[in-house]
Formats: sequence, C-alpha cells, structure tokens
Amino acid sequence: MPVIRLGLIGDNIAASQAPDLHHAAARLCGIDVTYVRMVPRDLGLSFDDVVTRAQQDGWRGLNITYPYKERVLKFVRIDDEGVLAIRACNTVLFGEPPVGQNTDYTGYVAAFQNRFGTMKPGVVAVAGSGGAGKAVAFALATLGAKSLALFDTDAGKSYALAAALRQHQSGMAVRVASSLQDACEGADGLINCTPIGMVGHDGDPFDGIELRSRSWICDVVYTPLETTFLKRGRAAGAEILSGYELFLYQGIHAFKLFTGRDVGHAELRRALEGKAD
Repeated sequence: MPVIRLGLIGDNIAASQAPDLHHAAARLCGIDVTYVRMVPRDLGLSFDDVVTRAQQDGWRGLNITYPYKERVLKFVRIDDEGVLAIRACNTVLFGEPPVGQNTDYTGYVAAFQNRFGTMKPGVVAVAGSGGAGKAVAFALATLGAKSLALFDTDAGKSYALAAALRQHQSGMAVRVASSLQDACEGADGLINCTPIGMVGHDGDPFDGIELRSRSWICDVVYTPLETTFLKRGRAAGAEILSGYELFLYQGIHAFKLFTGRDVGHAELRRALEGKAD
C-alpha cells in the first residue's frame, strides 16, 4: 500500500500533537502514513499556495486549523448539510473536487457524550464565533442545549452564527451577548472557542468571571493540556471537558475519513500516552 500523505495547516502549530495522533493511529492499523505540520509564513508561501501544492503533490488530505477554517471553503465542495450550515471546515479530502468536512463538529459531540453521558448542556456561554466556535455551537445544538449566548470581539461573527443556528436549529434559543460577562449571566456551561490560553496566546478569556456556580466548563485549546481557564474551573469545582478530548475525537474522525480505518478512542489514547502494548 502506498504511503498516505497528510498534513496540518495553521499558524502557531509547533506544539500540535496532530502528527503524533495520526502516526499512532496508523501504527495501530498497520498502514503507512506521513503527517506534517505546515505554517504558511514559515514556508514562505500563502495559505492558498500550501493547499494547492499539497493537492498537486498527490496528498490524501489536510487538516485545517486557526485561522484558516473559513478561508479553506473556496477550495472544497461540501456535501453535508450540517457542515454547509457551519461554514467552516477543518478536514479536506483531495479529489475532483476536494471535499470539505468538519470533524470539530462531530468530534465535539462525541467528546461531550463520552465525558458527560446523557447530560444536556443546559444554558451555555460561548466565547468566540470563528471556525471553532461555529463547530462547537452546532454541536451544542445537536446535543440539546437549552440556549446559547454568543460573544466575539467581532460582533458580526456572532450575529452571523446566531442567524445560521436559528435557521438550522429553530428549537434552540440563541442570543448575541454585549460582553462576555453578559453571555455568562445564568449560564450552566462556559466554553472557550478562542485561541486565548494556547501556547503563544497566554491568558484566560474568562478572567474575572465567577466559575464556582457553573456545572461544567470546556476549553477547546489543548496546547497546553491544562489552560489557566481549566485550572480555575477545576479549583472552582466545575466538571471539566478539556480540549484534549476534542482533539482526540476529531482526530479519530478525520483519520477515518482519510484512511477508511476505525481506531478505538481508548486504544489510541493509550498509544499516545506511550502505554500501547
């Protein structure tokens, strides 16, 4: 079987464990995969050039991360109605034409259910309405959230996301908050869908906001594994859903799309922790 060539395009991805995940999954399946990180500015290329070169060189596909999940849409055909509504893509399968998928969306649903079982999200405040925020918001709708309060420093993104959610999921209340403090009023769960807190973007997006009354919190950032936000939430007694869980499940779903192979989450988790037999 020929080598399956894959990659990740994004900025500030030196600490990403995506290559480790896909290489570990490939070893478990007995197939040959190469997966590399690609930062356009480090390559001296534009984002468009990196995508085009990968396709021309016969790569199987790409993962796309911040800040390119919306920019990649012009390269792909989207067949899934949910992904079409999200208008953000983190997985590209090359073909004629390339097809866009969103395993952040499916991965978040799986991660939430694995962590919390049948619990409903309740009233949720979401910080960030970009590519990650879109996928998570649609996932929360699928999971049966009672209502969402959206906040982004670019209010236009939140209004656009709210409109898309109302059209696609009319049974869930959605509002655009005037501030993050406003978004958090009465919220059961808080989610960080911004890059704040990741390596190179230090900070806590919910700094100054009380966490003790929350049922659960989530940070989609997974580098580092324990952000300042998650540490505060844990100390406050909230249930935690870490970005690593989203990373794991979106990766499993992307690997299946790239290779057609299923990998168990427990088996892959052990392999990534260096505990595989």
